[in-house]
Amino acid sequence: MRKLLIGLLGVLVAAGALAAGTNLAVGPANPPPATVAGADDSAEKEYKKLLEADDAAQAEADQWIRENDEAAAKGAAVPSADLKRRISDRFAPIREAYADFIRRHPDHARARVAYGSFLNDLHDEEGAQEQWEKALALNSKDPAVYNNLANLYSHTGPIKVAFQYYGKAIELKPQEPLYYQNLGDVVFLFRKDAMKFYDLTEQQVYDKALELYSKALKLNPDNFPLASDLAQTYYGIKPLRLEDALKAWTNSLAIAHDEIEREGVYLHFARLKLQAERFAEVRAHLNAVTNDMYTVLKKRLTHNLDEQERKAKDTNAPPAVSEKKQ
Repeated sequence: MRKLLIGLLGVLVAAGALAAGTNLAVGPANPPPATVAGADDSAEKEYKKLLEADDAAQAEADQWIRENDEAAAKGAAVPSADLKRRISDRFAPIREAYADFIRRHPDHARARVAYGSFLNDLHDEEGAQEQWEKALALNSKDPAVYNNLANLYSHTGPIKVAFQYYGKAIELKPQEPLYYQNLGDVVFLFRKDAMKFYDLTEQQVYDKALELYSKALKLNPDNFPLASDLAQTYYGIKPLRLEDALKAWTNSLAIAHDEIEREGVYLHFARLKLQAERFAEVRAHLNAVTNDMYTVLKKRLTHNLDEQERKAKDTNAPPAVSEKKQ
C-alpha cells in the first residue's frame, strides 16, 4: 500500500494529473541460506543467537518509531535527534557482537551477509559493501550477496555492475521474484545505461523492464505492490500504452487486499482515462474513492476533470450566430 501511495503522491504536472512514482526496490537481504554441513555447532548456535538479537533490536526500534509517529499526531513526539540517539544506542551492542563474531569466525560467510545487511540498515554502505564482498569471496554461489551488492551499485555506480550482479543472482536462483523486480527497477530507472549495456532501443528497454516485472509477478502472483509497480511503469513510457496500462491496473485491482489499495487503483484508473477524455468513467472512479487519505488527490483529479470537461465543451460548441444587420 505504501508504494501505491507514493506513486499517487508524485509531483503534479502542469496539466494537473498525478505524476507516477517509480520506486527502486532495494529490498532487504534474503534470509541466510541453510547451515553449511559440518559447521562448528557452537559457532552455529552463537550465530543463530546473534540473528535473534539483531531481529529483536530491529523490532524494538520499529516499535519506537511507530509509537513516536502516533505521539506526533498528538503533538507529543520525542525530538528526532533523541529518537535517533536512542535507536543508535540500542544497535551498538549488536554491532559489537557482529564484529566480535567475525573476528573469531572470519570465514563464516553467512554471518558476513547478515552483518552487511545490519550495516546497510544503519546507512553504513561502505561497511556493508566490505562485508558482502568478503562473503562473496567465501561463497561465490550465494545469490543474495549478488542481489545486495547490486542494490548498492545501483546507488553508487557503476550501473553496469548492478546489471551484471542482478543477472547473476537470477542465474543462481531463477525462482526468486525479488531479483527480477530489482533488475526491472534498475533497467527502467537507468534507461540510457540499459540501452547501452543490453544494446537495446528505448522502447525495447521499456519492454525488458515490463518483462522482468511480469516474470516476478508470475512467481509471486498475489504481490499487490509488485503488480502496482508493473502498472506504474507505463506512466514513464512514451507514447502512453493506455490499454496495456489499464489492463495492468485491472490485474492489480484483482489482487488488492483491502479498500485502501482498491481506491488507490481507482485513482490510477481516473488519471489514465482522463488523458483519454473518458470523462464519465473518470467521474465514476472518483466517486468510488471515499477514504480520507486520498482526499487531496481526489480533489486534484476532480478539479482537472472539471477543467478538461469545460474545455472540451467549449471546443465542441457550435460557433456563435452573428446578429443580422437591421
